[in-house]
Amino acid sequence: MFTMQLYGSASILETALLVFLATFQQCASAQTETLSPPEVSQHNGTLYAACKVRPSTSLPDGLPKLYGQVLFKQDHPQGKLQVLLGLSGFPDDGPPQARAVHIHQYGDLSRGCDSTGGHYNPYGVNHPNHPGDFGNFEPYQGKISSLIESDARLFGGLSVFGRAVVVHEMIDDLGRGGDAGSLLHGNAGRRLACCIIGISSPSLWNTQHKRYTRLLRRN
Repeated sequence: MFTMQLYGSASILETALLVFLATFQQCASAQTETLSPPEVSQHNGTLYAACKVRPSTSLPDGLPKLYGQVLFKQDHPQGKLQVLLGLSGFPDDGPPQARAVHIHQYGDLSRGCDSTGGHYNPYGVNHPNHPGDFGNFEPYQGKISSLIESDARLFGGLSVFGRAVVVHEMIDDLGRGGDAGSLLHGNAGRRLACCIIGISSPSLWNTQHKRYTRLLRRN
């Protein structure tokens, strides 16, 4: 009889725990939905963003003037962020030089790209472990076209909306340079071009993603 009561109590506790977990998940989901912009429901749970790249207004003479866009897509808060880069204006008269691309803290272009702050580093960790450390990209015929996944996100309190994407002069040493700068920014050099990340419709992503897919097929 005593054993049956123990089993009964355990069953009640398990049921109560399941009810609590279900309620918690519903509340968390509702909170996420409440904090998300209306475009999430308009686009079936997906968020899109765009960043129109322009040369820095503080760019010294002799450095390439870059143009293009960086597009973002994230399916639901738990989805992996996809990033589509389309940049042009790189020198194509010699061996291609890889360039670093990062998300920076501030969407402030008052002093060109120099006022965008340091790398976006919400966790206070060393480079290259910042969520917006995209890495190095080598131009082909003066252009960079690449599709990557990133640990950055568009949803929630750590969203990168309003922050900046910066294209650098040099290659990122990925934290292996053996000095303090390497662990801050990868010694990637001056800031050639930048843009501010803003919310976008799906049409821009869909159009550019189709072009990128056709380009891959040709190559």
